[in-house]
Amino acid sequence: MKHLVAKIHPDDNVLVALQDLPVGTPVTYDGVTVTTTERIPAKHKLAMQFLAPGDPVHMYGVLVGKAAQAIGVGGLLTTGNIRHATDSYGESQERRSAWVAPDVSKWEDRTFMGFHRADGSVGTANYWLVIPLVFCENRNIQVLEEALVNDLGYARRKSYQPQTQELISLMQAGKSVEEILATDLHSAEGKHQKPKLFPNIDGIRFLSHEGGCGGIRQDAQSLCGLLAGYITHPNVAGATVLSLGCQNAQVSMLQDEINKRSPNFSKPLFILEQQKLGTEETLISTALRQTFAGLMQANQVQRQPAPLSKLCIGLECGGSDGFSGISANPAVGHVSDLMVALGGSVILAEFPELCGVEQELVDRSVDHATAERFSSLMKAYGDSAVAVGSGFDMNPSPGNIRDGLITDAMKSAGAARKGGSSPVVAVLDYPELVTKPGLNLLCTPGNDVESTTAEVGSGANVVLFTTGLGTPTGNPIAPVVKISSNTALAKRMPDIIDVNTGTVIDGEETIEQAGERILDYVIRVASGEEVAAVRHGQTDFIPWKRGVSL
Repeated sequence: MKHLVAKIHPDDNVLVALQDLPVGTPVTYDGVTVTTTERIPAKHKLAMQFLAPGDPVHMYGVLVGKAAQAIGVGGLLTTGNIRHATDSYGESQERRSAWVAPDVSKWEDRTFMGFHRADGSVGTANYWLVIPLVFCENRNIQVLEEALVNDLGYARRKSYQPQTQELISLMQAGKSVEEILATDLHSAEGKHQKPKLFPNIDGIRFLSHEGGCGGIRQDAQSLCGLLAGYITHPNVAGATVLSLGCQNAQVSMLQDEINKRSPNFSKPLFILEQQKLGTEETLISTALRQTFAGLMQANQVQRQPAPLSKLCIGLECGGSDGFSGISANPAVGHVSDLMVALGGSVILAEFPELCGVEQELVDRSVDHATAERFSSLMKAYGDSAVAVGSGFDMNPSPGNIRDGLITDAMKSAGAARKGGSSPVVAVLDYPELVTKPGLNLLCTPGNDVESTTAEVGSGANVVLFTTGLGTPTGNPIAPVVKISSNTALAKRMPDIIDVNTGTVIDGEETIEQAGERILDYVIRVASGEEVAAVRHGQTDFIPWKRGVSL
């Protein structure tokens, strides 16, 4: 049964509209009836009680804002009448790391079909990487891509070229601008794809970035750490690295970062320096030979059964709406708890979107050192934002605000639900590697591509990505499962959505049922079923640049 409104936590003093509510609509929750005094759009919030200026606004049981002006009972909360506010936080005597794990008997004997690596990790895919150590090599990366993908059978994208040809024909036939604008073009054609020469290799991924030189040395170090995380990742069979030679991000720096993550690293790795090799032809020809030889080696690995404890799930959201925190995010949170109970790892990131729920995460930390590191990183990040004239309160995008997330604390309280309820076992700074099973916090920006890039670099071999507005984000080496918070989105953008949790809003299933459905899908994806982002060739990769350019 679909309800008109939802109250997320018993301590909340606002309701969430689950559908558009006209003026004068009576809504009842827990025996209390409130009548709307203005139109309340779906996903937005209405006051359950009179709020005077300065009164707190609570959602998810935490402070998410304060009234900036009087709001009557049944009134709409807007950016004009409430302002961002959060409670202070710090380590308390209360440690809430005791946890009742969910029943996972249904999945205890389940396995996924993965690629087993020499270090004991298991990949959900098998990719070869071609990456630049510095932006100067980006064009050579493109040259290698042009030389390899089509003939090896890895070209995937639709071709819109026939539509351009159709428009040219219309113009040559004398059609007017108005007639051309009114023309329905034929659907994009699927590009003819040759059979893969290497059937056990999912693809060759060609990364590019704007770093490696011209910035502070710490950014070069972080970039090498991130690239090392991708090279040593269980979803990667081997890599070809192009270096110019004179840049800040030196080959020795990359090798040190690889050794930190994998002391016994044994994958095929080819590193070429253009300033040593000389001409472009020598560089490209050498890279082609070595990459092809590496692909021959990588193709020998096949999928084998692996326990679910070998999964490391990245938790991400982007294009969030007012339903994200009550459908998709808590459903993913249930998946998180199930994975932790099964011995797997999960990564909750996007520190600007943990603003307002810090105390809960501090209290859930397993020990003092973990709590202290989270507080320290959170405060340092917040201070750095203020130092450049910004702040976490400026995080919500126009799309977030339009669809009901009107303060960062409100957005954060819903976003944090992706992490479930298990104890925080470790806090990592970008781009450190996950080494412990359980819930890990990773310091990243709220930018969804930067954060997804970082989570995979820290070891996520599957990413669960919730969205209420729709975003096509993917990753070069890890499948990104796109989960819609509402059914309207799943129907409007079916080509990019993998799982719909709008069923929770529609009253068709519970959060727990949706979470179990997602986990079953994750097992299939980990075994090779393609997600929408992979089908579209969506391979977003943006390293986080913390420092200034020099």
